[in-house]
Amino acid sequence: MNKTILRTVGWLGVVGTILGSAAFVVDLPETTAGKPPGKPNIIFLLTDDHRWDALGVMGNPIIRTPNLDALAKGGMLFPNAYVTTAICCVSRASMLSGQYESRHKINDFVTDFSPEAVANTYPLLLKKAGYTIGFVGKYGVGDNPPEDQYDFWACNRKGQPPYEYTNQSGKKIHHTDSVAHGVQNFLNDFAGKGPFCLSVSFKAPHELDGNPPTYPVQERFKALYKDAKIPVPETADPKYWASFPDFFRTDKNIGRERWKPLFSTPELHQKTVKDYYRLITGVDEVVGKLRAQLKQLNLDQNTIIVFMGDNGFYLGEHGMEGKWFGHEESIRVPLIIYNPALPASRKGTRPDRIALNIDIAPTLLSFAGVAVPKTMQGVDLMQANAPARTDFFYEHTFMGSPRLPKVEGVVTPDFKYMKFIEHGYEELYSIKADPHETKNRATDPAFRKKLDEMRNRYQVLKETVQ
Repeated sequence: MNKTILRTVGWLGVVGTILGSAAFVVDLPETTAGKPPGKPNIIFLLTDDHRWDALGVMGNPIIRTPNLDALAKGGMLFPNAYVTTAICCVSRASMLSGQYESRHKINDFVTDFSPEAVANTYPLLLKKAGYTIGFVGKYGVGDNPPEDQYDFWACNRKGQPPYEYTNQSGKKIHHTDSVAHGVQNFLNDFAGKGPFCLSVSFKAPHELDGNPPTYPVQERFKALYKDAKIPVPETADPKYWASFPDFFRTDKNIGRERWKPLFSTPELHQKTVKDYYRLITGVDEVVGKLRAQLKQLNLDQNTIIVFMGDNGFYLGEHGMEGKWFGHEESIRVPLIIYNPALPASRKGTRPDRIALNIDIAPTLLSFAGVAVPKTMQGVDLMQANAPARTDFFYEHTFMGSPRLPKVEGVVTPDFKYMKFIEHGYEELYSIKADPHETKNRATDPAFRKKLDEMRNRYQVLKETVQ
């Protein structure tokens, strides 16, 4: 098989002719249930810094995501999906490997997978099973991604690619549009040539790092949401930032540092959230184009689509911008699994089970009938009768104080325990009673029994995830 590698220069110039001037909405008929012929094609879509509630189907009344909403309504939406580490490099490594950070050992932006570890990522395992594999967008793990092992590669080698490219004619092309073009090329090249697995990774809606950070939006979306009024979150009140301990409550904290140019005034808050939503609507447009092309190529009946965010994002909550720490805004993400062969009784359902980023690899392998390695720590999310996960271990150990204090903990459906391991500082939140995590109960005598219980569970999980 000839390998296709697309670079980020030259081929980008035609993207502008592919996408229209407005958000693209696809009206697709319901597919009939039944077992598709042969092994299914698999497409995994990943957004960057996409929090769980930034989808229309998750109840957000402002954001426009009609194509993702339709995907969820025809598939399964997991409202309780989380990441085990809220930072892109680690979370992406967990998705590829099916492992916690404690096991795959990638906790920064420069560490590569070992050759053995690459061979046990879901794309390479699928390739070994006869799948054609491609990667489009942002690989995001290490400095030396394994592009030579893919049949199709359309990625920028930078850990954080730019939002805008300039082609040979001097035209600027947005990263989301370049991803759309890479997807189109892959499907045109490999449709009907056997089963494939395409991994698609957007930069959107991640900020463009800089001083100050910015959100470069495609021109056609710049007026979108201009008349919307973004509600101010409860925990944007300054008293919540003031409630943090001294080691955390410092201008050296990256979460606070990035908050200042993006959320420190009402006007900045409105602009930042709207731009964040605009970038997500740009991704939604690509999803619509993708599904239309699958239908045109007669692949729609045999192609599974999984959509997830690599971590959540503070939009001013707790006086911060970013992710990293243990709050819901940071660790909770959207997750949609669309399978045209899904029985009608499961379409449009919302399983309440805890789903994790480490579940992606086992789930994708199981779709293809490929054995899941014992080294993977996730589970196949489509096993309807599998025991429900009662909790999970959270860990974030990149950098450390004062920039990013290291934190570990345990999350359950009802309670959350976080420990800042450099300082011994503990947080305990009753998520069910206090979903915005406004009251730290770690020093409340009424919660002492629960605190001890969560401490013990933390020690057990810390050893288990190794």
